[in-house]
Amino acid sequence: NKTPEEAAALVKALSPLVSGAACDIVVCVPYVDLLAVGEALRGTNIYLGAQNLHWQESGAYTGEISAPMLKAMGVSHVIIGHSERRQYFAETDETVNLKTLAAVAAGLVPIVCVGERKEQREKGYTDALVTYQTQIALEGLTPAQAAGVVIAYEPVWAIGTGLTATDGQANETISVIRKAVEAKFGKETADALRIQYGGSMNPKNAHGLMQQPEIDGGLIGGASLKAEDFA
Repeated sequence: NKTPEEAAALVKALSPLVSGAACDIVVCVPYVDLLAVGEALRGTNIYLGAQNLHWQESGAYTGEISAPMLKAMGVSHVIIGHSERRQYFAETDETVNLKTLAAVAAGLVPIVCVGERKEQREKGYTDALVTYQTQIALEGLTPAQAAGVVIAYEPVWAIGTGLTATDGQANETISVIRKAVEAKFGKETADALRIQYGGSMNPKNAHGLMQQPEIDGGLIGGASLKAEDFA
């Protein structure tokens, strides 16, 4: 969403609304918006993020953008493995891992997305699936590196559908994700790592979700397109 001019206008409207926020705020914009939004964010408490990256620093990958390129644009965070990238653009657990390693190596904070489709939840595969996705994504990282990653739990059936996991469902699955991190890296890493909820969080349900003990934040989709709603 948004041309460079439109994206810059949105963050300029957003920044005064969140200037006193106690949490970290990141806006992840399309590649073509990075320069304009980066300039609009100067002097604010909002970090600049990208929506994807390639795992190689350079090479014959026409149309792709590398981690060092993003870093040079002032980007600090990058979304990896969003459900839409997995669904429409052939993203796999293995490419999510390669991109996560590349992001960490470049000094970017990866926001790694995991989550199940509706039929997978109905068949009881949610816990096994998010455990596998999480552990594969973090393969090859040290415990200290893993602690700096952000994981976003996206129940795919709750994205853009108007459906939302209940507060309890979201908390329960995020607890499973944290246990998966603990099994791989230990409790200290699992406690330090941030896990967000990313399934149609909006002004109406955010308060209840954020009261849950395991949920450390939100990956906001549609509600981020209106400054007041995001704030």
